Amino acid sequence: MKSSCFFKAEEGGIYLSKDYIQQMIADRLGGLTFGKKEEMYKFEKIKRLKREASHANPYMELIDLGVGEPDEMADSAVVKILAEEAAKKENRYYADNGISEFKEAAAAYMKSVFGVNGLDPEQEINHVIGTKSALAMLPAAFINQGDITIMPAPSYPILSAHTKYYDGDIAYLPLTSENLFLPDLSTLEKSIVDKAKILYLNYPNNPTGSMATKEFFEEVVQFAKKNKLIVVHDAAYAALVFDGEKPLSFLSIEGAKEVGVELHSLSKSFSMTGWRIGFIAGNSKIIKAFAAVKDNSDSGQFIAIQKAAAYALSNPEITERTAEKYSRRHELLASVLNECGIWAEKPKGSFFLYTKIPKGVVGGPQFQTAEEFSHYLLKEHLISTVPWDDAGHYIRFSVTFQAKDQKDEQRVMNEIKSRLSRVNFYY
Repeated sequence: MKSSCFFKAEEGGIYLSKDYIQQMIADRLGGLTFGKKEEMYKFEKIKRLKREASHANPYMELIDLGVGEPDEMADSAVVKILAEEAAKKENRYYADNGISEFKEAAAAYMKSVFGVNGLDPEQEINHVIGTKSALAMLPAAFINQGDITIMPAPSYPILSAHTKYYDGDIAYLPLTSENLFLPDLSTLEKSIVDKAKILYLNYPNNPTGSMATKEFFEEVVQFAKKNKLIVVHDAAYAALVFDGEKPLSFLSIEGAKEVGVELHSLSKSFSMTGWRIGFIAGNSKIIKAFAAVKDNSDSGQFIAIQKAAAYALSNPEITERTAEKYSRRHELLASVLNECGIWAEKPKGSFFLYTKIPKGVVGGPQFQTAEEFSHYLLKEHLISTVPWDDAGHYIRFSVTFQAKDQKDEQRVMNEIKSRLSRVNFYY
């Protein structure tokens, strides 16, 4: 029932007040306070600061180590397939829950890259218009008022935001260096676990770059079975590993398919960010419930994109070449940062390097938060990063910075060293 404050009487008639739209905005978005709060989304704040810093230093190159997407285009062969398929009349129709060709390619990919056998393309795989949309839809299938989603801190926020949209709650598990940035499941209180429905994981991890182990995933499977939880593993970076690491899927663990699903994205592994294509795989009942929500949310990704993506999945060497590049850049960046007094350790996966902030600069500012340090690097040295103050104070560097070739990569590293080498950081 609408509140009477929406209406005003005038000469015997009734009309809506001019601000009635504000009063109709859902509480989940803030209701009457929507658009009026001073709080700004972290990444929007960074964008504004980058513009301001570039405007204040027009002749200085901004080195963007904060961007979270690949710096290259998709492989030329994949683009060629897209162009060919886009020209075919039969590909113009709605795709709904995906074409068999893509699902079969996804099943074959899971077997060849991760050793996951026996996935049923029709019952245990569904295409998604990017894993972001999948994470947004999953709570609609499972979260009722008062249900809990267990989230690492820090983590990608989409699943938590949509859990709250459905009047669910969030329980956070801090990711700390002491536990190798793996969540300690034993710290969860029974009252939390009893109300929890979903456990979200993401490895290799954004933002920490940390890797999960087979032993950890085995622990997760047993924990989920014991406590009747649905595991959602966001494997967006799963194939981007190096230094002898093998790609590890949660679904490769015995019993994993009984308790959960895994999300794979071509955005990161195949440099297809704007293409918005990926897949969800695992437990057939979870897939079926997800598909029911998806049926009422979208009409599927363009079939030509699915066919080009199927080609990409059948050529995992594309990802291997990309991983080699990121591995090389990680080594360069970690070396330069350590030379400049910022502690850094090369991760074994993803394109993120996560490091604890210094306490301050000798003779200069002190840093109480990662946001303060990140803003210092941007304003004073035109180096953009992403701050994380969720569990300790860390900043995230990304090796997806713009560079034409290896020579240009070294030029960027030399520029970073030139700007920071005269600064004396302390911890």
